[in-house]
This record gives sequence, C-alpha cells and structure tokens, in this order.
Amino acid sequence: MSRRIVVAVVACLVGVVGLLVSSSGPSTASAAQPAGKSTGRVWMSISPGAAHTCGIRLDHSLWCWGSNNVGQLGVGDTDRHLIPTRVGAESDWAQAASGNGHSCGIRLDHTLWCWGANRRGQLGLGPGTKGAHPNPTQVGADADWVSVATGYLYTCGIRLDHSLWCWGDNSYGQLGLGDVGKRLRPTEVEIGTDWAQVNVASYHTCGIRTDHALWCWGENRAGELGVGDTTDRSTPTPVGSESDWAQLGIGAFFTCGTRDDGTLWCWGNNYNGQLGLGDTAQRWVPTQVGADADWAQVHGDMGDSHACATRSDHTLWCWGYNIHGQLGLGDTEQRLVPTQVGTETTWSQVNTGSYYTCATRSRHTLFCWGSNDKGQLGLGDYTQRLVPTQI
Repeated sequence: MSRRIVVAVVACLVGVVGLLVSSSGPSTASAAQPAGKSTGRVWMSISPGAAHTCGIRLDHSLWCWGSNNVGQLGVGDTDRHLIPTRVGAESDWAQAASGNGHSCGIRLDHTLWCWGANRRGQLGLGPGTKGAHPNPTQVGADADWVSVATGYLYTCGIRLDHSLWCWGDNSYGQLGLGDVGKRLRPTEVEIGTDWAQVNVASYHTCGIRTDHALWCWGENRAGELGVGDTTDRSTPTPVGSESDWAQLGIGAFFTCGTRDDGTLWCWGNNYNGQLGLGDTAQRWVPTQVGADADWAQVHGDMGDSHACATRSDHTLWCWGYNIHGQLGLGDTEQRLVPTQVGTETTWSQVNTGSYYTCATRSRHTLFCWGSNDKGQLGLGDYTQRLVPTQI
C-alpha cells in the first residue's frame, strides 16, 4: 500500500518567477504585468489560512499575501500585501502551511522553518522567542522533516522516520501529549513511529498511520474526534477499527476524510451544513456523504463553516456556509449537500481558509474566492468574490 504524507490546516506548496512586491493598501493592476505578480500559470500548491495565504510556484519559490499584522507572510515586515509577494530569494521550498497568525514551511533539504506570531510557542523556537517573527526562522537544526501542518495556535509535523511531533498551544490536549501544557519546541507524540499524515485545525488534530488507521485527539465539543462522544482526548485515540483511510481535511469543529474506496465521510459540528449530509445535525462518528465513491481530496474550513472536495473526474464541489461566497457558486446561500462549482473538469487541488477558498487547476493556474477583507485572495483589492477568480 502506498504511503500518503499530507498536512491539514491544512499543506501548500509553490514555485516560479518574481521580485519582492510589498503593498500595505489596495494594488492596481496595469496592462503590463507588475514585477513579482503571478502570471497565473505557475502554481504547484496553495495553503489558505485564517486571513493570509501562502503558495509555492513550480520553481519552488515561496509567495504569501493577505493579513500580516504579526509577520505571518514572512516578507520581513508587518504590512498587508494584497498580491502574491515573494518570501526571500530562495527557490528551494517543498511545502508551506498557513495557520491563524503564523506559517511554516519545509525546504528541499528537509529543514523546517516557521514565522509570524509565537505567543503560544507555535513557531517551535523555544523560550525567549515570544514576539512576532516576520522572517522565516529555522526550527532547530534537524534536516529530516517531511510534512508540516499549522493550526490556530499550534503546529504538528512528521519526520523521515514517521515520528509525529507537535508544539504550541495545548489547551484541549491537541498536541497529543497526555496533558494540556503548551510546548515551546517540537515534542514527540510517543505513540509509534508509523505516522503517514497529520492534519490540524483550531483545537483538534487527526492523523492517518501507515496502516491507514485513523486517530484523532484534542477538543471534542461537537464530536469532531469521531469517537462517539463529546469528551476531549489528550492522547491519540483510534476512530473506529477500519484501516482504509486515504486522506483528511479538517475544519475548526468538524472533520472529513476519504477512504481507499473513494467514499467521503464527515462528522462533528454541522450548524451550517458543513458535513454535507443534507441537514444541520451533529454527527459524533464518521458518516458517509452520499453514496458516490469517486472522491479524491477534501478540505475543511478553519473557520468552521464550509468544506470543498475534488472528485476523480477533476470536478470541484463545495458545501456549507456561504455568506462570503466561499462556495464559489455565484451567490451567498448555504448548501447542505455537495454542490458542483462550475462545469470545469480540470481541478487538481482545493484548500479552504477561513471563509474563503483557493484551488489550482491542471495547468497550474490558481483561483481564489470568498472573503477578502484582508486581501487574502491575492487580487489586489478587498472585494469578495462569489465565483473562482484567477490570480
């Protein structure tokens, strides 16, 4: 069985061209392509966060934009940037992950770097580093990181030996360490070295092991751990007995995942229909979404409002809360079941931020839509979009 190593809150990667672009106010696009602005056909992956976005282009350069009040863009300042702005001059980024007010990335040499807010130790830099860090800073000296996931005030990552490490806020046991004390440096979750994926949200974490078993821990107020109750867990807890989980996409108080047979399952909070089950009732255990068995990738909103997924035919589907047009359907009406976004069959990856969504197509074009109050769509303004709009 092939191993899949993915990250929650959300995974995100990038690459190609550019000079550093900085903007603290709305930007105006001219007929000529501005230096450092995306050409639109160069994106490898994307990671929306709470109100900022980072992505990697095909040349492995890193670009970020949107809210930057605590340096979460990594561009050396705390000014808001409304269009993609290059992070440093290096072209060796392999992964990037955007959280609430911080970001992390892994480079091709497997070193781990984080930047932005650090008041709960979410950057993993140790004591005496509490303030904002507006430039990428290496976490330790190890060069064996393979994936990283950033949540609200904490971070988790997997290393080459398949061990799992978490750090930062731990108010609900979301670090999986058996207590609720925060950690200022990466700390190993000592339940095996067979982790394949880890996904983080606001206060709960889920991971898939190399045997495709699913484990969750942390806050469980809405049954988002999928273990049949609403009791928090401070250590990883198995979700059912199945060993056929393929991929996860978790939101603030809900969780969704695909299985090896292509079926889609969701559970947890459902106030806005984000479980896609046709109603607004909570589910405390994984519940299948429809009867289709062709789902490829799913991602949940850190703001606990909506989810989106791609299918094997490369169509895109979204559901849940839609007040900002984050479903990309041309209106602001919520949907209780997965609803197709347009008619295109070229979608390759979708990721949801807080009340907005970004996705790439097969030719490396990047589209974003939904809330844009901090410039998180990268379109040079503060206007929300109700349909996918190319960057």
